[in-house]
Amino acid sequence: MYYGAIEAGGTKMVCAVGDEALTIIDRLEIPTTLPEETLERIYAFFDQYSLCSMGVGSFGPIGINPDKDNYGYILATPKKGWTAFDLLGNLKSRYSIPFAWTTDVNAAAYGEMKRGAAKGKKSCIYLTVGTGIGAGVVIDETIFQGLGHPEMGHIRIRRADSDRYEGTCPYHRDCLEGLAAGPSLETRTGTKGENLPEAHPAWELQAYYIAQALMNYTLTLAPEKIILGGGVMNQGHLLHKIRRQFIEQMAGYMDTPEVNEYIVRWQLANESGIIGCLLLAKEAV
Repeated sequence: MYYGAIEAGGTKMVCAVGDEALTIIDRLEIPTTLPEETLERIYAFFDQYSLCSMGVGSFGPIGINPDKDNYGYILATPKKGWTAFDLLGNLKSRYSIPFAWTTDVNAAAYGEMKRGAAKGKKSCIYLTVGTGIGAGVVIDETIFQGLGHPEMGHIRIRRADSDRYEGTCPYHRDCLEGLAAGPSLETRTGTKGENLPEAHPAWELQAYYIAQALMNYTLTLAPEKIILGGGVMNQGHLLHKIRRQFIEQMAGYMDTPEVNEYIVRWQLANESGIIGCLLLAKEAV
């Protein structure tokens, strides 16, 4: 019995097949080009296996409400060719099996809760900081959604007094993503984050914005654990700065676990999403 999983990112698609224990027995990474070309390669991979179900975690925004006509669609994305594309519908037309459908960050949050940094907890938030900023939320061991899925990378935050940068978000300019995602860091400094010295003042600004968001999430949802992932978080020193800023900004108002246990780095680095998709696939049967 095999389970399929797709972590559908805007840059690349990760496809995997897992056995009953969800051990990955085969895997493929392909660039996310135009839908038809991308799906052709996805089908060629999964057609080799007899699948009993599939979990898909997609870049978004996506239609996530089964009662709406846009369920299973990728919605207003800047990714060329993918706006209003029925990804789930196309997959279902190829494979007559149960599907689980959610965002890539929701899948990652679920993977980290079941098998990673939040194992043993019933709630967590997973925040990825990279080309963009996105978050997945698990409450009572269930992926959270309401009218749609959370878009926590686009919250409004208080701008630092010294910051005059306009922001990179094409929709909101200076939301969290516009001020703290990888492209804003590079535009501010003229240097990619991985090449930026640890002592550069841009890192303190980065920590200020991310910690402010984590405080807002904590005050709103009170998760048992917050997990940080994504390319920008590969800077070890940044996590320490964020924790310090979180303590300062929270100012003792809310009782949370010790910060080193509460705000942590992803444990399933670069695997959280695909593992989450496999877990959801197994539950969909």
